[in-house]
Amino acid sequence: MRKTITKDVSLVLGSGGARGLAHIGVIHYLEENGYKIRSISGASIGALVGGIYAAGKLDEFEQWVRAVTKVHIVTLLDISWGKSGLVKGDKIINNLIDLVGDQMIEDLPIQFTAVATDVLNHREIWIKSGKLFDAIRASISIPLLFTPFKHKGVDLIDGGVLNPVPVAPTIGDSFNMIVAVNLNGPPESQQVPSDTGVPAHDSHASPLYEKVNHYINRLQRSMTRNHDRDWGAYDIAIQSFEAMQGTIARQKLAAYPPDIVINIDRNACRTLEFDRASEMVDLGYRKAGDSFSQSKWQK
Repeated sequence: MRKTITKDVSLVLGSGGARGLAHIGVIHYLEENGYKIRSISGASIGALVGGIYAAGKLDEFEQWVRAVTKVHIVTLLDISWGKSGLVKGDKIINNLIDLVGDQMIEDLPIQFTAVATDVLNHREIWIKSGKLFDAIRASISIPLLFTPFKHKGVDLIDGGVLNPVPVAPTIGDSFNMIVAVNLNGPPESQQVPSDTGVPAHDSHASPLYEKVNHYINRLQRSMTRNHDRDWGAYDIAIQSFEAMQGTIARQKLAAYPPDIVINIDRNACRTLEFDRASEMVDLGYRKAGDSFSQSKWQK
């Protein structure tokens, strides 16, 4: 006899760069199947997608990111040239604030926790209040890529450094079902199927498409030759970071086992391939369906 589920869910969204756009597909699956997301804990891209969903703006963000191209990604990266990171991150955050609004975490209709890392003191920081995009900016600060973010006097970096699948912040929730999305799952050799049953949005038909182009055209005018810098060393550093995250993720999931784990292949796409949003959203939807169908939980 299979266990009858509660429809109230604590959702844990892991770190993993552009693969985290699969979180959008997971959320679509949960909503379409009657699950109620009552709390969210996220690290890095998980904090970004989770925070935007908690703010009620996931549809707008999805249309925005589906319209992103490789050229757009370059224009959104404000080069720092400092020793602490390649990218400042202000352009990305300011564009997202324009899209979502500058909201406070405590005003969100869904409980939200962004996980960041206090690198000096080697500890996790759980951000549950204050400006939403301050919390997101702290949580997405991938070492060497983004500069650290100073929050309440403390320099914070990517939450995935210490906790790439932050289940622990949900343990005290009153909701019985914990669903975790691990972006460092076992690799698959096959290509991600393009048709997964989720209707793709037509970016050119989207009312946000012109808004995206407005942003990009404005940013392109401010670009300089500095964007020609060789990314080879940073790519190696990011791959090393992801290898570390995969090991830590397995340990965290063993220590705090959720009710459902949705594994996204770690080779599904590279960290900065945000131009593959449609593939990743569809992959997340499909993987969520597979995980629920193979679990002891029933709808």
